[in-house]
Amino acid sequence: MLAAWYERPGPAADVRQVGEMADPEPGPGEVGVRVSVSGINPGDTKKRGDWVRHGLPFPRIVPHSDGSGTIDAVGPGVDPGRVGQRVWVHGAQSYRPFGTAAQLTVVPADQAVELPDEVDDETGACLGIPGITAHRAVFGDGPVAGKTVLVQGALGAVGSLAAQLAHWGGATVIGTVKRSGDLDQLGSAVTHPVALDDEKPAEAIRAHAPEGVDRIIEVALSDNADLDAAVAAPAGVIAAYATRRDRPDFPFWPMLFANLTIRLLGSDDFPHEAKRQAAADLTTAAQEGALSIRIGEPSPLHQIAEAHERVDAGARKRVLLAIPQQD
Repeated sequence: MLAAWYERPGPAADVRQVGEMADPEPGPGEVGVRVSVSGINPGDTKKRGDWVRHGLPFPRIVPHSDGSGTIDAVGPGVDPGRVGQRVWVHGAQSYRPFGTAAQLTVVPADQAVELPDEVDDETGACLGIPGITAHRAVFGDGPVAGKTVLVQGALGAVGSLAAQLAHWGGATVIGTVKRSGDLDQLGSAVTHPVALDDEKPAEAIRAHAPEGVDRIIEVALSDNADLDAAVAAPAGVIAAYATRRDRPDFPFWPMLFANLTIRLLGSDDFPHEAKRQAAADLTTAAQEGALSIRIGEPSPLHQIAEAHERVDAGARKRVLLAIPQQD
């Protein structure tokens, strides 16, 4: 099979290789997926750069955890009737060496989720890491029907899906962007848009939620902790999936007196049941047309280095690879 890989950390242009590898074979409880589209996330480029300085966990890594395609083989213990099923894939390179930047990948059977006819391959390849993270951020503390949810960074891959899932779940959504010039880019799932360059963003948020917001989906805990504390309702939840500083400060006493919960979200290590429920809900929401994802034109596999660079540069649209099919 044709695949892209790296065997040492570093800039994409320096370490990526594209060539032929042996076809993987599914083991017990696994399925083999013929990949059509590979989704790239910031976590994929961080792993390639060894951002935590732990070294590479495997001698060779085929990157990317997300993708879509068709099951073409099953291992022992998996229903043979799944062969030919369209699926979206998550966690392909989570604690595993070989992800979706290849013509074939192998994943545990429940990480290949049936993709309805109403959902195209490109959308399916975008649901994994950002979708499951967004779902856990929104629903990790129970249903949101009738609640007010604040999504910080509502234009991002996770933030956009979080806003749409919260709306789909019956919440009133307040979404923030950095600059007022970006407000018109927010979708209809955001009931109340707020720009953080507003002179008084806390007052702007409180104008839409006088009693405070019940859930806060946080992309930059280090930057927004004071704002979050100022707008959270008593016993509210701040669900943070990212930060700009690895040791963020936060106003302890105001948060304590409000009995706030800070939930930290690492998508690779969510409980199995949480991932299963997220996958089911994401599939249903996508099938119902409740999810809209801004997707750029997929790049060919041999341009994987350039695609990684676009992710690192903060591309506004999702960056995908179109995987060539085997003859």
